[in-house]
Amino acid sequence: MCVRPGNRNDHEGAAVGNVALFEAGVDARTVLSGFRQELHSCLTARADALFELTDGLLCAEGRVVSPVEVTLLPEHRRGHDALYGGLNHGHIEVDRLRTLSAGLPMPRFADGRLVLAVDVSAWLRSDAACSPERLFCHVYGRARNASQFIPGWPYSFVAVLEPGRSSWTAILDVIRLGPSDDATAVTATQLRGVVEQLITSGQHRPGDPDIVIVTDAGYDVTRLAWKLRDLPVELVGRVRSDRVMRLPKPPRLPGANGRPPKHGPEFHLARPETWTEPTVTTTTDTTNYGKACAQAWDRIHPRLTHRAAWLEHPGALPVIEGTLIRLEVEHLSKDRDAPPVWLWSSKPGATAADVDRWWQAFLRRFDLEHTFRFWKQTLGWTRPRLRSPEAADRWTWLLVAAHTQLRLARPLAVDLRRPWEPPTDHSTLTPARVRRGFRNIRATTVIAGRMFRNPRLTREGVRRPGAAGFSHGRRRSSTRPRARRSWVWAAITIQVQRSAVSGVRILGRFQPRVCSINRNVCSRSNLRR
Repeated sequence: MCVRPGNRNDHEGAAVGNVALFEAGVDARTVLSGFRQELHSCLTARADALFELTDGLLCAEGRVVSPVEVTLLPEHRRGHDALYGGLNHGHIEVDRLRTLSAGLPMPRFADGRLVLAVDVSAWLRSDAACSPERLFCHVYGRARNASQFIPGWPYSFVAVLEPGRSSWTAILDVIRLGPSDDATAVTATQLRGVVEQLITSGQHRPGDPDIVIVTDAGYDVTRLAWKLRDLPVELVGRVRSDRVMRLPKPPRLPGANGRPPKHGPEFHLARPETWTEPTVTTTTDTTNYGKACAQAWDRIHPRLTHRAAWLEHPGALPVIEGTLIRLEVEHLSKDRDAPPVWLWSSKPGATAADVDRWWQAFLRRFDLEHTFRFWKQTLGWTRPRLRSPEAADRWTWLLVAAHTQLRLARPLAVDLRRPWEPPTDHSTLTPARVRRGFRNIRATTVIAGRMFRNPRLTREGVRRPGAAGFSHGRRRSSTRPRARRSWVWAAITIQVQRSAVSGVRILGRFQPRVCSINRNVCSRSNLRR
């Protein structure tokens, strides 16, 4: 039994992650400016409209209640229809943006290890009956056992976690799940792509500690471990408390007849009489949960059958062995009862340090929930009423780019707190507080080369009234002779009834070129709207 006394601070290791966020000798402003330049290069259609929309999200005051209100900000120099024109007809090189995000500085734990988290968040669209590729998304209700299923678009996120209590994550990839997709297979492909990009960009080199990937109970962690067995990763996932696992098979005695067993006795997670003596036991004192006791059993595996996801598996089914962990704390916040949590790791033969590292990394997975809440409540991720799922994907990737810029601007931010808010340390600034001063940071970033075209020379949207270059009428032809304007007739608004101009009703503002004394319009050709 390994006992680790002392009062563990939940902020322990946070400073390490913040310091390692930027490499030595690299200026944060330079990294932010380079990312903004490369981001504009990833936008291959309606680039200026999409880029200014991202700046508007970052410079808006307070929550984004309606995305069209972002077009009224000075950072967005185009009209409101340019917003939906960019989302519906724009194009983003997603693969290039994934590679760009993987090459940025990453937060790491104390031993230099990367910890990834994968989770699903739904964009609910119950009122969009004509929107394709919607799924029934599981949503928890306010009451206990009041879950419900609402149509929407589920998105799978992969993010890098920070050590210690934090609301910051580094989003690396996001994929929308379709109606015919296998969630585990899509997640395995997504994780494989992220890990390979991290290896290609130099974030993980040979000899470095394995990357830890934490999941919740909604994932088949054993199947993910089987699909990612050739990568330098360790999967840690929560399993249901009513699962039935298998112990390792006993050694075969000499002289025994028959086929050797493939599995050992059953291990019921809900029946303590089926448990054996744990291989590793650790005890750690925490600040918020009292004493945390972790028990681990080695070489625990599920018994697979040729059903469901393993129906088309060729050959004999594998035996996927790992480490089963039972975590129990004295109490939760507000002295609530804490039921035990069961975790399963894909690495057998774990030590006491491995067990502590796994359950502590699993607790950091809940930081991704803060990111989802910040996206939905502050950045307005689910606010646009988009019809096509492709437009929703573009909007989601714009939010990924915006959230990445906030993370890169974190060392440059100044705490612009409200009068009723208490002062806070610079290392504990939340994404919402960093966003308050991003307008000042944006003005100091250096953008190399030509970034934007003049919106008055483009056709990406009608200018709003009061802006420079706004015109009510159609563009005047260069070959048409310009009529003389009079300040008297320029202010006249005439509503022509059906009896005028050959029975055609015309509403609007116009100036007659040639008029008689009784001010009757001579012909329809003399009208100008």
